[in-house]
Parts: sequence; C-alpha cells; structure tokens
Amino acid sequence: MSGIFSARGWDKIWTYRGTFLLGLWNTVETAFAALLLALLLGVVFGLMATSGKKALVRISRIYVELIQNTPLLLQMCFLYYALAFSGHSLGIILTGILALGVYTGAYMAEVIRAGIESVPKGQFEAAQSQGFGYLGRMYYIILPQSFKVILPPMVNTIVNMIKNTSCLYIVGGADLLSLTYSFVTGENTGGSYAPAYIVCGTIFFLMCFPLSTLATMWEAALKKRERKAVTLKEA
Repeated sequence: MSGIFSARGWDKIWTYRGTFLLGLWNTVETAFAALLLALLLGVVFGLMATSGKKALVRISRIYVELIQNTPLLLQMCFLYYALAFSGHSLGIILTGILALGVYTGAYMAEVIRAGIESVPKGQFEAAQSQGFGYLGRMYYIILPQSFKVILPPMVNTIVNMIKNTSCLYIVGGADLLSLTYSFVTGENTGGSYAPAYIVCGTIFFLMCFPLSTLATMWEAALKKRERKAVTLKEA
C-alpha cells in the first residue's frame, strides 16, 4: 500500500492514466444524457404543476414526492437488479442515465415550478388578455421572465447530478469512482489508494467547482440587479 507521497503510487497513476480518462468520459457521457432527460421531465412536470388543472398538478406532485423521498441508490438498484432478474437488463450506463435523469428531473420540476410561480400574476393575466394559450403564455411571456430565478438553482442541481454519478458504483458501473476503485484493487495497479482517490476527487472538483462558482456569482448578480431596481423605483 502506498502513501500520498509515494513516487511509485503516482507513477502507477500516470502509467494507467487511461483508466481515469475513461472514467471521466463515462461520467460526462452519463451526466450529459441524464441532464437532457432531467430537463425534459423538469419542464413537463413543472408546467403540469403550474397548469391549474387538479389532475395534472396531482400527477406532478406524486412524481416529485415519490422520487425525492426515496434514495437514489434504491432507485438505481431497482432499475438494474429488479429488471435484470426479470430478464430485462438495461445495462449499467443506461441504468445510470435513467436513474439519474428521473431523480434529477424531480428536482428540476420543483425549480421550474418555483420560477414560474415567482412571476407576478399580472403577467399571466396580461398574456391571457392578449389571446395567448397556456403554452404560448409560458413560451413567450412567463418562462423568459422566470429564467433569472430558475438558472442559479438549476446549475446547483446539475452539480449535484454530476456528483451523484458516483452512485453507479453500487451496480458495478464504469464511472470515474467505480474505475478508481477497480484501479486501487487491481492485480497490477492495486495499493495506490491515496494517489488514486486524490486524482478522482480532483477531477470531480474541477468539474463541479466552476459550475458552483457560476451559480453563486449568477445569484449574487441577480440580487444586486434587483436591489438596484428597487432603489431606482424608490428614487
């Protein structure tokens, strides 16, 4: 077993750097595909939640509450193991995409719902008086105004989704964390625990920190703009 400063351990990391690059690629690929699914589900269920129709609101609420109040690991295990034993295996990467997409979609739906509800009701009434249907009101009037509220928490949700790709480890995935574990327990590469997990953590940090910083800066800029607008109105 090698320590943090073991030259032999870091040499192994460099020699087998392809393992970490493959893990990074699989993580990015899974996260990107899951993000597309999450955005689709978020928009659909977010619009349903603000449609004013009881049946659609109830369906949206059931989806959000069910997904948010059960662990992602449980959902992933169900998709992978339960379907595999029933003879309908989805494969590890597809399981990750579906589980992450559905799980993150529930949070996206709440973000979009909150953004839509932050728009003053007068905007809805004005759009309706101009003859816009529900989808037209949302596309042309409401959603453009709600982006300033939606985007910062949406970016934070994306960051959490990237980190949640590590849950693929539970089903023997090919993501960054899973391949790091395979590296440190491999016959030829085993033992370099500290260097391997430092590299794994650094890669996750380099993916997530810029996005987290962007969300923080975005939110601060929006609050500053709102304060300036209030000051101008009072003046």
